[in-house]
Amino acid sequence: MPVVTSPADPIVTGAGIVKRYGNRAALDGASFTINHGVTGLLGANGAGKTTLFGMLLGLHHPDEGQLSVLGMDPRRSGPQVRTVVGYSPEHHSLPPDIRAHDLVRHVAEVHGLPSRDATARASDALWQVGLGEERFRPFGTMSTGQKQRVKLAQAIAHDPKLVLLDEPTDGLDPVQRDDMLALIRRISAEFGLDVILSSHLLEEIERICDAAVIVAEGRVVRSGRLDELVGRDGGVSIDLDRDPTNLAAWLRERGVNVDVVGLGLQLTRPSGSPIALHDLARDGAVACEVGIRRMVDSTIRLEDIFLEVSA
Repeated sequence: MPVVTSPADPIVTGAGIVKRYGNRAALDGASFTINHGVTGLLGANGAGKTTLFGMLLGLHHPDEGQLSVLGMDPRRSGPQVRTVVGYSPEHHSLPPDIRAHDLVRHVAEVHGLPSRDATARASDALWQVGLGEERFRPFGTMSTGQKQRVKLAQAIAHDPKLVLLDEPTDGLDPVQRDDMLALIRRISAEFGLDVILSSHLLEEIERICDAAVIVAEGRVVRSGRLDELVGRDGGVSIDLDRDPTNLAAWLRERGVNVDVVGLGLQLTRPSGSPIALHDLARDGAVACEVGIRRMVDSTIRLEDIFLEVSA
């Protein structure tokens, strides 16, 4: 089975993926590459994230385009893909009367593990997610946080290469969300699991992900490693003690790109320009008799990117 093992190979690629439901396109020409590590699939509800997960699992097929998951085409090799991919669904509509251990064991058997191995792996996975003492409780008696952990356990019990987590913090309070994110990151690091985590929350992606794929209206509008998407942009942000109009005009006369934000200025230099923004801003403040309260290098945040592409 052609499972990707080289760190240099992407784990998932998509080219021109289209998926229609009637007249509505859930995905409309999405193209992306996902490499090893923890990757965030970021988008508003209805952006096409769950649809993409279904296609990665081979449960439904794109109308157009090509997908590769761990070197396999899920359209042709869905059962083989599902033996090496774990999946935690967003919804909690699992049998309420089945015990957590039995549920995890059954899913492991569905993924191809022999009964004895599945039984042992189910216990191990539930201990790993912090439910060792609760593993024989019926699923329906558990809290939302415990249910999310059971779903994570069944996604990892068969020792997959890749895990897909669909909104794994849905319904959790802030403390539970922090614990779940830390658990996902720990499991990925300890067991060498690649993870694709879908979320509509920027903070979650920034906290634990190595990379992000941003989806809007069925298209991938931005993707890459977080340290490439966000960080310093070469600009300078200044907070002033009075009206910045005169200083803004002074800086523009000297070739600086200036945006006025309240009592602050956002400065950027033209492409290829050698302008020293910090020095020029200090000179301008003296010339215009304006006090600088704060001057820092500006950064591009994931929120900035998300708002830009969602506008």
